[in-house]
Order: sequence, then structure tokens, then C-alpha cells
Amino acid sequence: MKKEDTVKLVSAEGFEFVVDKKAAMVSQTIRNMLTSPGSFAETQHGEVTFPEISTPILEKICQYFYWSLQFASGKETEFHIEPEITLELMMAANYLHT
Repeated sequence: MKKEDTVKLVSAEGFEFVVDKKAAMVSQTIRNMLTSPGSFAETQHGEVTFPEISTPILEKICQYFYWSLQFASGKETEFHIEPEITLELMMAANYLHT
């Protein structure tokens, strides 16, 4: 996979998740960051840092991106969310418009 086909998402703790750009575009916020006209750092480097989103939450969000693509293509599977991360995950999802 070519570098321009991926996006690096960086958590508050500095952990890096490299995901398919198509998967990351599930998030309206990330889509806007990567496709906005102008010379934004996110657009130029294909990297988005989330100083407010912890590593476990960003990992779950990345899992959701891939699940969402599968669901959109007709593969209906369950997406499990652990109860103890629900509130933090909902706040991150609200920010990311997912």
C-alpha cells in the first residue's frame, strides 16, 4: 500500500495508527482536515494528531472505521463496545462526526 493511500492518526499519548485513507474518511472531521483547500499540515503530511483522544479510544475508533466500511458494503456484523469506554468513545465520536 502506498503512503498516500494511508493516514496516520496520533493519539494523546503519541501512539500512531496507520489506517487506509478510505477508512479514515468515514469521519467527516478527518475528511475535512485532509481535503480542505490550503496548505494545512494534515493535508500535506497525511497525519492527524488528536491531543484529546486517548490511545484505547482512538484504537476503537479505527476499528469502527473499518467496520463501517464493511457494513456499508452489505456485511452486517456486530460492533462490540465495552461499557467502561462508552462515554469517552461517544465524546470522541461526536467530535469526529462518525
